[in-house]
Amino acid sequence: MSSLTIQDLDKLQTTHPELPMELVRGEIIVMSPSGLESDEVAAEIVAQLRNWVRPRKLGRVIASSGGFRLPNADGDVRAPDASFILAEKLPRPTEEYASLVPDLMFEVKSKNDSLKKLRQKIEEFIQLGTQVGVLVDPRTLTMEVYRPNGEKIVLGNEDVLEVPELLPGWQLFVADVWAPEFE
Repeated sequence: MSSLTIQDLDKLQTTHPELPMELVRGEIIVMSPSGLESDEVAAEIVAQLRNWVRPRKLGRVIASSGGFRLPNADGDVRAPDASFILAEKLPRPTEEYASLVPDLMFEVKSKNDSLKKLRQKIEEFIQLGTQVGVLVDPRTLTMEVYRPNGEKIVLGNEDVLEVPELLPGWQLFVADVWAPEFE
């Protein structure tokens, strides 16, 4: 088992800034580029979140390159595909990894992702304090919504994601996040 540190991650990121990386249990994971569809879905989620959050000054919306230094024993650095942090938790921007967990996080399944690993990642964030984690699957047109109570809710294409505990009044129509087809 490797025991690399955040300093090793920083050094590798400086040497290879084009490669997104995470530090997980002492190992550096190089994230391969995703297909266009999953990134387009993530971009739409970020856009819709940002368009609601920013005018109301509710907090920060972070895209997939923003790293979080998790408060776990290994000091992991992970990056969800989209995330939201309440304003009071991070009142000023930082160039460093945020030493906290986001309040809301999204993982969008790409063709090379394992559903099991994505669910494990979301579960770890929930255990560390994330209030809502969402697994978005463009193949099945579904969103799995996780909260600390352990209950998983599956939303389909006709449903609406709401997160009243963090974003009262915000609605994300599931059908609106999928990449459009042009004919």
